[in-house]
Amino acid sequence: MVSDIDDNFPDEANESSSDEGIDNSSLNGSSLAEKHAQEQAQKNLLARKRIDELREKKRLKDLLDDSEDW
Repeated sequence: MVSDIDDNFPDEANESSSDEGIDNSSLNGSSLAEKHAQEQAQKNLLARKRIDELREKKRLKDLLDDSEDW
């Protein structure tokens, strides 16, 4: 029986090590996903800013266009 108990200790240690490895990889995966999400959010912000600038430019052009007044 003593040998059975001794045999269980290394298995439990190996299981906890493998669990930690899974946790670390899932943390790295979530960090990578968060990084990707932040990059996408930054791209979206820049695109939205550019769209707003173009709309404002078009609005101002329409206001200054007096061809319909003649």
